[in-house]
Amino acid sequence: MNDGVFVPVIIAGLSHHSADAAVLEKFRFPDERAFLNTAHERCKGVVLLQTCNRVEVIAHGDPSTLITFLQEGGRPEFSVYSGIDALRHLLEVACGIDSMIVGEDQILGQLKDALLLAQSEGVSDHITEILVTKAVHLGTGVRSETRINRGAVSVGSAAVQLAEAQIGSLTGRHILVIGSGEMGMLVAQALAAKNLSAIYVANRTYARAEFLAEKIGGRAVRMSELSRYLILSDVVISCTSAPHPVIRCGDLREVMKGRCWPLEGHPRPLIIIDIAQPRDVEEGAGEINGVTLFSIDDLREVNDATLAQRLGEAARARDMIEQELGQFTRLVNSRAADAALGELRRWAEAIRVRERDRAMSRLCNLELKTHEVIDDFSRVMMNKLLADATLAIRSCAETGNLSAAESLVAAITRGERLCFHKEG
Repeated sequence: MNDGVFVPVIIAGLSHHSADAAVLEKFRFPDERAFLNTAHERCKGVVLLQTCNRVEVIAHGDPSTLITFLQEGGRPEFSVYSGIDALRHLLEVACGIDSMIVGEDQILGQLKDALLLAQSEGVSDHITEILVTKAVHLGTGVRSETRINRGAVSVGSAAVQLAEAQIGSLTGRHILVIGSGEMGMLVAQALAAKNLSAIYVANRTYARAEFLAEKIGGRAVRMSELSRYLILSDVVISCTSAPHPVIRCGDLREVMKGRCWPLEGHPRPLIIIDIAQPRDVEEGAGEINGVTLFSIDDLREVNDATLAQRLGEAARARDMIEQELGQFTRLVNSRAADAALGELRRWAEAIRVRERDRAMSRLCNLELKTHEVIDDFSRVMMNKLLADATLAIRSCAETGNLSAAESLVAAITRGERLCFHKEG
C-alpha cells in the first residue's frame, strides 16, 4: 500500500525495547567510520545512531538492500521501519517518546552528532540530512511546547538514583566516575548535588578528567591509578566509550583484597554501575565477593514522581508528530527532485555566464560597479525565469511523480519531448 512516501527511506536496528544490554553490545558497530563508508556503497545516504540504549541505521536507499547488508554482517534480527513508519519512528525518537527515560534531552545532541559524523565522512546525502534535521527541529519544538522533559532524568542521573537506592544515602560517600564524556558529565552533575565526601573522576585523557573534576569540585584521577581509587570508593559509575572493558575481573579481585575489613577477612561492599556501551566492566565481575554489579538494563526500574505526568505529555507529543507527518512527507518527497533541479540550475548558470560575458565584451571600459550590476541583473533574471519551473518540478516530486520532474528538466535543458508517468 502506498503510504505517501515516494523516497526509499529505512531505519533498521535495535533499541532497549527489543534487546538487553548484552544483545545491543553484540549488535553495535565498533568502528563507526568504517561501517558508514561500507554501508554507503549500498545506500545513497546513511547515518548511524549509536547510544547506550539503541543502535539504528538511518538510510536513503532500497530497504531490502540494507536489510541484506546487515544480515550479511552477522546481524540476523533487528527492527525495520520504512516509508511513513520510518519518518514516524524517527520523530518519536527525537521527541523522547521512544527513550528508556521518557522525555530525556540527550537524544537531540546524539542525533546531531550522528549526522555530523556522516557528513564528515561524506556518506550523508540530502535525504538523510533532511530526515535528521527535521526530527531534531520537531524534538526541540515538542520540548518547548509540552512538559515531556519536566522532571525527566537522564540515564546518567538515573544511575545516581540507583546508587542512592542501594546504599540508602550518598551523604559522606566516596564516588568514582570513570569517563568524562557527555554521559560522565551528566553523572557528575547529578552527583554534585549530593553531600559527598569525595568525587573522583577518571578518564583516558587526564586533561578531560581535570576539566570535569574542576567543574564539580572533584579530584581528577589517572587511569593508571584506577585500582587505588576503586579501593577508596563506595560506588563506581562507569561510562567510557572504550571498545573494551576498563575494569577486568583479575584486577577487581585484587582490589577487593585491598578492601577487606580489618580482622574480619571479607571486603567492604563495592557497587559498580556500568552504563557504557560497549560495557566497561568485564563479564563475571558481579560474581566476585563483595561486588554488586548493575548494568544499563537495571535502569529500566528507575522511576520518579513525574513519570505519569511525562507520559501524559507524551500523548500530546504524539499528536504533534501526527500533525507534522504530512508536511514531513512532502518535504522528503520534494527533496528527491534535488538532483533534477541541480541539473537545471547548472544548465541555466552556464547560459547566464556565457551571455553575461558576451554583453560585457561589447561594452568598453566597464567600471567595477557596472560589472557587478550586470552580473546581479543576470542572476536575478535567471532565478525569476526558473522559479515557476522549480515549483512545478518540486510539486511533481511531492506527489511521487519524479519521472515527470525529470521529464520537465529534460524538456527545458535538452528540448526533449515531455513524457509524464505517474510513479507508485
